[in-house]
Amino acid sequence: MNKYYLLLFAAIGIVGCKETEPQTPKPMAAMESEIQTFPAPVFTLEEANNLIDLPLHCVGTPYPYKPGHVLESKEDLVEPIAVHPIFYGCFDWHSAAHGYWSMVTLLEQFPEMDRAEEVRRILTEKITPEHVAIEVAFFEKPVNKSFERTYGWAWLLKLSETLYKWDDPMAQELYENLKPLADLMVLRYKEFLPVLNYPIRVGEHPNTAFGLSMAYDYAETVGDVALKNLIEERARDFYLNDKNCPITWEPGGYDFLSPCLEEVDIMRRVLSEDEFLTWMDGFLPELADKNYHLKVGEVSDRTDGKLVHLDGLNFSRAWVLYGLSNQFPKYQHLKNLAHEHVAYSLPNVVGDSYEGGHWLGSFAIYALNAVGEEN
Repeated sequence: MNKYYLLLFAAIGIVGCKETEPQTPKPMAAMESEIQTFPAPVFTLEEANNLIDLPLHCVGTPYPYKPGHVLESKEDLVEPIAVHPIFYGCFDWHSAAHGYWSMVTLLEQFPEMDRAEEVRRILTEKITPEHVAIEVAFFEKPVNKSFERTYGWAWLLKLSETLYKWDDPMAQELYENLKPLADLMVLRYKEFLPVLNYPIRVGEHPNTAFGLSMAYDYAETVGDVALKNLIEERARDFYLNDKNCPITWEPGGYDFLSPCLEEVDIMRRVLSEDEFLTWMDGFLPELADKNYHLKVGEVSDRTDGKLVHLDGLNFSRAWVLYGLSNQFPKYQHLKNLAHEHVAYSLPNVVGDSYEGGHWLGSFAIYALNAVGEEN
C-alpha cells in the first residue's frame, strides 16, 4: 500500500511539473517587433490654422471666468477685466497667459496664418504699458503675493522669453511693455524658492519641477544669472537624492503633468550630462530599456474640464520625452513613445464640446515644437 501511494504522488508531481513549466522567453527581436511604431507629428500650416482658433476664441471672452484670488474687501468685487486687462479671458489667468504665448508662438512660426493680422492686432492692443501696470498693481498687493504660484508665473515668463527671442520689431516692443510684469514674476521666484523647504510633487499647477523648468529657460535666455543659479541650487536640494520614482502610480485622475517626468525635465537642464545620466540610473532606470512602454493617459469624457486634464498629461509627457531623447542617444527609443502620446490626444484638441480648448492648444504647440528640439 505504501508503494502505491509513493507511485501516485510521484505521478502527480510529474504532471504538476509539466503544467507549471515556464514558457521559453521570446527572442528580443520578436519583442521589439511587437512595439508599434508611430510617425513623428509634423507641425504644418494647416495645424497652425486650427490651433490659433483656440486662443483667439477665448482671450477676449470674459466669461465664464475663475478668479482664483483672495478678496480683501468688497472693493475687490470687480469684473476680472478691471484688474486683468490683458489676462481676463480663457477661463482663468494662467490659461490666458499661455493663450497669449500660443498666439505669439504661432505667429512667429507661421506668419502666413489665415488670422495672422488679427493676432497682431490683439497683441498690440492688449499688451500695452498701461495694461501691464494694472496687472502689476494687482500682483503687488500683499494679499495676492501667492496668486498663480508658480504655474502662472512660469507661463508669463515663457511668454516673455518667446517675445525676447523673436527678432521682430513688434515682438521687441511687446517684450519691453511686458517686462515690468516679468520682472515681478522673477522677484516672486527669488522670494519663494529660498523658503520652500520641500518640493511640491503633484500632477497639477503647483508642481515645483514644472515651474522651475520654465523659469530656468527664461533665466538662461535673458541672462538672469542670479535666478538661474538659484534654480540650479534648489533643484539639486529638492531632487538630487531621489531614487526609483514610482511612475507606475501615475497618472492621477486629474493629472496634466507627470511628477516623475517633470523632475527629469528640470534635472537634465541643471546637471552636467554625466551627472544626469548617473542620476537617471537611480531615478528612473526602466526608461533605459528599449522595450519600455508607458500607457497613454486615457480620457473618458472630453466634456469634463477635469477629466480632460489627461490630454494635457499626454502632451507634457511627450515634450519631456522628446527633450530627453533629443539630448541623449541612450534614450532615443523614447521618441516613439512621445509620438504615441501626441497621436492619442492631438486629433481631439479642436472640437465644439471640448473642455480643454481654453488651454490645451498651448500644450499641443509646446509638444509639437519639442519633437526635433535639441536642448
